[in-house]
Amino acid sequence: MFDENDIKLLIKALNDSGGYDFSNYSLKSFMRRVEKVLYDNKIDIYTLINAVKIDNVFLEQVVRDVTVNTTEIFRDPSVWQALKYMVLPRLHARKEINIWHAGCSVGMEVYSMEVLLCEAGLLENSKLYATDINTDVLLSAEKGVYSCRNSEEYLTNFRKALCVNPFNREEQINIPPQKYFDILPGKDEFRMKQFLLKKANFKKHNLVSEGNPFGIKYDIILCRNVLIYFNQNLQNKLFAQFWDYLSDDGILVLGIHESILGPLTAKYEKKGLIYQKKLI
Repeated sequence: MFDENDIKLLIKALNDSGGYDFSNYSLKSFMRRVEKVLYDNKIDIYTLINAVKIDNVFLEQVVRDVTVNTTEIFRDPSVWQALKYMVLPRLHARKEINIWHAGCSVGMEVYSMEVLLCEAGLLENSKLYATDINTDVLLSAEKGVYSCRNSEEYLTNFRKALCVNPFNREEQINIPPQKYFDILPGKDEFRMKQFLLKKANFKKHNLVSEGNPFGIKYDIILCRNVLIYFNQNLQNKLFAQFWDYLSDDGILVLGIHESILGPLTAKYEKKGLIYQKKLI
């Protein structure tokens, strides 16, 4: 058993020893992740605190374990439909399109965006940037190879996102998944096609403390299902930073259970499932 004071000691140890600041994470979410770390390693909170102070390898493992990495191909298809029909058409005149996936996990969202851009004829002119605090998931993202376990769900999402026009349900759109994915059940591999690989620039980045990772303006920033693990103060800090990093009419895309609240709403215009930067 442990309490909030114990968690504060752990957060201090992680920050002092590794520079990882979890002080503005949602306390309940963080405590649940720590509980799993304790269970998996069969240790108590005090052993954990002492271990991260003296063992840098273990510290990095703890950081990987307490950060959430749930993702899937075309997760929440309605979001991708909004991008396809409401955002991408107005980007055709641009010579270069910059897109940042903040908290990209194993890269499924990045490859989903590449597929969407390819279908829109925009992939060649696009530069994709993807970051995460977890080096393990970045290695997986660069490989673009996943388990077949959830392949049916991925393909269902693919069809909903790309083959269904929410503004004209009668329209028939046929896009074969084999154009983008190799599905090899015998090897338990759901593999991205070679031409999708190496398009994105993957980089380790601490969203909480390191600012703009590539020092450019972005036409689209996706930070989905990340901010729900942060408290309101940290969320507002990041919403303000994202506003600074976006181009004048840039788009911010959040998870379907995330939203901008309070004074930061003045910086964005909500358009369904997306937020457009306001010039103020």
